[in-house]
Amino acid sequence: MTDKEVFFEVKGTLGLITLNRPKALNALTLSMVREIHPQLKKWENDSSVKNILIKAEGEKAFCAGGDIRALHDWGKNNDEEAVGFYREEYILNQYIKRYPKPYISLVNGIVMGGGVGLSVHGNYRIAGENYSFAMPETGIGLFPDVGGSFFLPRLSFEAGTYLALTGNRIKAADAIFLGTATNFIKSENFSNLINDLSKEENDPKEIIDKYSVEPGESEFREISQFCNKIFKADTVEKIIENLTEENSDLSKKILSIIDQKSPTSLKVALKSLRLGKNISFEECMQMEFRMVNKVMNDHDFYEGVRALIIDKDNNPSWKPGNISEVEENFVDKFFSSLDDDLKFN
Repeated sequence: MTDKEVFFEVKGTLGLITLNRPKALNALTLSMVREIHPQLKKWENDSSVKNILIKAEGEKAFCAGGDIRALHDWGKNNDEEAVGFYREEYILNQYIKRYPKPYISLVNGIVMGGGVGLSVHGNYRIAGENYSFAMPETGIGLFPDVGGSFFLPRLSFEAGTYLALTGNRIKAADAIFLGTATNFIKSENFSNLINDLSKEENDPKEIIDKYSVEPGESEFREISQFCNKIFKADTVEKIIENLTEENSDLSKKILSIIDQKSPTSLKVALKSLRLGKNISFEECMQMEFRMVNKVMNDHDFYEGVRALIIDKDNNPSWKPGNISEVEENFVDKFFSSLDDDLKFN
């Protein structure tokens, strides 16, 4: 296997992208973004390429997110690559969302953050048996980005709010139930699927449906009505109040999880979901770019990465340290326009 971070091949009529950093859980780097985007443009203009498929090397992860350590170091050093990464990543996310040819992702293993951005906006989102989706950004002083403000609030049962504030994982059956994945296919059939998709005359939907099976019972389904009731509130304070009043084992467990997150991130994330529900995908991405510019100049991101990724003491000291101390005018600043707002080609 080549040592390139991402490689491309054309197999019959199929343009194939393979993420190739298995030891790093295929974490997305700036150089990977800079390779994937022009290759997709090339294939868009190649009439012999009918469908695009993205997959990953290794069994543990499709893509466990962006290269957070690099972003931390760039930001600490005031390197323009920090926000530059997000700018280029978000433009790629928008391009995938609007891509004119069928875009198929094969996700078997961990998919978080940047990996979600590479997969969830495509036409066909195929989950394997080891699928494990999460948006855990509030735990490192960030927020669910890469279009999270668009697709999370559009999930049923306030699942998006639950996922954004807790960072909890969902499995393949949950993904099918909620729609973050469109199909469940066992990984043993992935190579046959790719072969069939590469043939000259094919209908990707028919081929994908041929290999799709039922994923089993969704665990999230069992808590869906609970989430719908608790997480429909429009403030973090009210959600915490709802959980406290519920006073069940589940609500206590969720309260303890939320209590570990950055209070600022919780408020910023919730506001982005409530705003994102009523605006276009492009407007969501522009909003997220404004937010991430502020994040990269705020204390909590660097403290969260220190505590969870660098020192791994899992004991971040957030500022402010309590939800009640996060003032609304401070949250509003995360949504302020920039002199250099995100623009799409």
